[in-house]
Amino acid sequence: MSAPEFGFAVDTTPAPRPTHVVLEGRHCRLRPLDPARDTDGLYALSHGPEAAWQWAYLFSGPYADKADFAAHVAKIAAGTTDPVYWAIADRDDRAIGWLSLMRIDTTHRVIEVGSILYTPALQRTPAATEAQFLLMRHVFETLGYRRYEWKCNDLNAPSKKAAVRFGFTFEGLFRQHMIAKGANRDTAWYSMLDCEWPQRRLAFTRWLSPDNFDAEGRQKVSLAVMNATRAEEGGLALRRATLRDVPAITALKEAAYLPNETTTGSVSFPRMVDYAESIATQEIWVAEDGDGLSACAVIEMGEEPVIVSLAVHPRHHGKRYGAAILNFSERRLRDLGASFITLYTNSRLTQRIEWYARQGFARTFVKEMEDRKVQYMRKDYA
Repeated sequence: MSAPEFGFAVDTTPAPRPTHVVLEGRHCRLRPLDPARDTDGLYALSHGPEAAWQWAYLFSGPYADKADFAAHVAKIAAGTTDPVYWAIADRDDRAIGWLSLMRIDTTHRVIEVGSILYTPALQRTPAATEAQFLLMRHVFETLGYRRYEWKCNDLNAPSKKAAVRFGFTFEGLFRQHMIAKGANRDTAWYSMLDCEWPQRRLAFTRWLSPDNFDAEGRQKVSLAVMNATRAEEGGLALRRATLRDVPAITALKEAAYLPNETTTGSVSFPRMVDYAESIATQEIWVAEDGDGLSACAVIEMGEEPVIVSLAVHPRHHGKRYGAAILNFSERRLRDLGASFITLYTNSRLTQRIEWYARQGFARTFVKEMEDRKVQYMRKDYA
């Protein structure tokens, strides 16, 4: 009889409960709700012509009058255990919405963001996105939770779209999960995991960068594009890597690059990388089969968009996966706004350099280093 199987080992230290800390951003700040200061403004913002839609899928509201609303604000502001609310304040510290951490499970380090109120002053602004980023970062990096949940009424199409845009993964539908305001509620479940956070953080940081907005404040590349998690190219089904993939990525780079070193006489750059660190600053995409990872692309979008490294496992040579992973990397960088792409390789790998040239990359310069010469190449797009 075979032994029972278990999941990977996990640190069982409980997570701390969230408290009312202030989280500062560029476009907004999250701070404790202050009923005396915030009630009048939030009531006016949340009880205008769109009130019915704003409150439709929340557990309470809209309110008959300001007094009822004030009582609700006082109640949620006083809560310090579960849920814990934050006001979303603009640059003038005016409350323009709120959100909360709720269903807090410190033992299993699981927590949910919910009861989100975005007034018209907050909707479709950078602050609306930054507020989510600030709370995510706090949950994963400061509090150390493993799982971050987003749940919503399945009829709430804007919330479901927002969950995907923010990088949550749809997990399924809980049918007849609740009775909400006298009506059935089927609940759509989404989650984000701690191992996925480095690539999500990279997407939010990029999107919120001033470089991603033009002079009129319009985004250049959407967060949905930056948070993409799946792609297909030339027979490869690709996904964004997570921290759990790091050992397999390292092994793939070893298998793919070690044979080159008899020609180059030096350790290949991709075998010198700590992928647990690079996953926080570079996009890493992987494809896998029944035997492990089959291909990997590491790309970086900056002033000079670069294909940092490509790898195909030797067991897949002859399947044109190399062309597929290169084509994907080009397409991905162009989706992120690149008008040209650079790459580099050891100058002794002449066949590889010639192959890149056939794919449209031109030689630009050779960089001499202590133990090698590196050929840089570039491809421009109309």
